[in-house]
Amino acid sequence: RAAATGTCVHYVNDAELIPDAGGVAYWPQTQTLLVADLHLEKGSSFAKRGQLIPPYDTMTTLRRLAKSIGAWQHTRIISLGDSFPDKDASARLQLPAMELLKSLLLGRNWSGVTGDHDPKPPQGLEGDVVQNLREDGLTLRHAPCADDWDGELEGHLHPKAKIVRRGRSVRRSCFAVNETRMILPSFGAYTGGLNVLDEAYADLFDGRRFHALMRGDGQVYKISGRELRA
Repeated sequence: RAAATGTCVHYVNDAELIPDAGGVAYWPQTQTLLVADLHLEKGSSFAKRGQLIPPYDTMTTLRRLAKSIGAWQHTRIISLGDSFPDKDASARLQLPAMELLKSLLLGRNWSGVTGDHDPKPPQGLEGDVVQNLREDGLTLRHAPCADDWDGELEGHLHPKAKIVRRGRSVRRSCFAVNETRMILPSFGAYTGGLNVLDEAYADLFDGRRFHALMRGDGQVYKISGRELRA
């Protein structure tokens, strides 16, 4: 049965983490806010390839991020890769978006883990950019590593979960978690999702011995992997 709370507490390698319905996770021990797959300027990236879609994703994502940042008492932000969809995307940030992003980072330590879409540091932004971080028993990286069973936080897969209740199906983005791993949901406005029962997750969890922390409207629902549907 699902347990609903505004936030919940989950432990990865004995480290306390608080997944939030807004799509971020808080790490109290280090006063760190974690976010994955912002994909800022994805709309303009599509436009470069001839796919014209409304170019409002960056400001939408940043305003959502501002709300999440305001909800937690933290001194550091770590982005777990793919903050931008291509190596030139940070240079396409319009002035209002750049100013908003800088204001969100002001007075906070910011670290960015490189992703497969943003292998280089963004232009015009301060902060540390690294391939991965190892801290207090946790490894923070962008893409999951199937061989790492000793505490890992990552993004990349954009996890989503599906359940069926009383003949109705519900599909939401989620945190995919067990005792050794947490895969964060994608935060960007124009990012899709991949069902947690897809083969891409097969080597990351022991069968269905994991939980999907499904994001609801202001609540996080903890669902056993055995209850999920493809």
